[in-house]
Amino acid sequence: MAVATAPRIAVVVPSFRVSRQIMDVLARIGPEVARIFVVDDACPERTGDLVERESTDPRVSVLRHRVNGGVGAAMVTGYRAALSSDADIVVKVDGDGQMDPAFLPTMIRPIVTGRADYAKGNRFYDLELLRAMPWMRLFGNSALSLVNKVASGYWDVMDPTNGYTAIHRTALSRLPLDKLDHGYFFESDMLFRLYTIRAVVHDVPMPAKYEDETSSLRIGRVVMAFPFKYLRAAAKRMFYSYFLRDFNAATVQFLLAVVLGVAGAAFGAAKWIESNATGLPATSGTVMLAALPVLVAIQLLLAVLHYDIGNVPREPLQRLA
Repeated sequence: MAVATAPRIAVVVPSFRVSRQIMDVLARIGPEVARIFVVDDACPERTGDLVERESTDPRVSVLRHRVNGGVGAAMVTGYRAALSSDADIVVKVDGDGQMDPAFLPTMIRPIVTGRADYAKGNRFYDLELLRAMPWMRLFGNSALSLVNKVASGYWDVMDPTNGYTAIHRTALSRLPLDKLDHGYFFESDMLFRLYTIRAVVHDVPMPAKYEDETSSLRIGRVVMAFPFKYLRAAAKRMFYSYFLRDFNAATVQFLLAVVLGVAGAAFGAAKWIESNATGLPATSGTVMLAALPVLVAIQLLLAVLHYDIGNVPREPLQRLA
């Protein structure tokens, strides 16, 4: 009988304004990790220089960006380096100390056991632990979770902006890394891209931790950019899943819903304008003719939603490789 070998694990640490926390984070990464890639994303605090000067860990390599590209750009650089180092599993650990490296063995367990291609933290699992999360973040992440379910297709996943993640090289090597979002939409974009390759995603319950780190996330920028990006991701996913790669019952239901909904709304609007112009109220029959197609369209859309929820990927890519 062949003896299973332990997976080769690499950690990517995107670094921007984390000079106070980075050395402690690196020191707490356990011996199960083979390589550590610190990506200095043009950090004004010269985090990369600090790591090279003070770290004596032979596993640590510093990668640099000349221009700040964002957390997504830093992760793409780290992912490429990890793939080149023959890593089997690549873990993202932020350099600001929010993510406990001691939690890493738990984070990668769904991948090691072959149950998932991508694992991510979920701070919403334990209600008691949510008390540590600021209420504004709690509300924002809850709303984003709902929107992300629609956009990504992973209806059983919460906390989409959680950056503590792990991915198997089978899924990572199939992702279009050049197309990943370079900014703070990176984690959500990852889920959308993973769905397009039918990767299995698993939530891993983890505690919320907030200390004295300073976030460079700008809420105004997120509010302006995220809705459009989620809408675009949702439209692309529906097109890829139900028109380009497959044509099934949900496709027919969706098309019928669009036709009936538009027809009913257009007929109702026309009759309302006519009634308003003539002063004659619409008959009950006319109201029903306008309302019935819209009601049927809503029922069809609910059927599409039910089909989509059941269409979450279930077969890990690593088993098929």
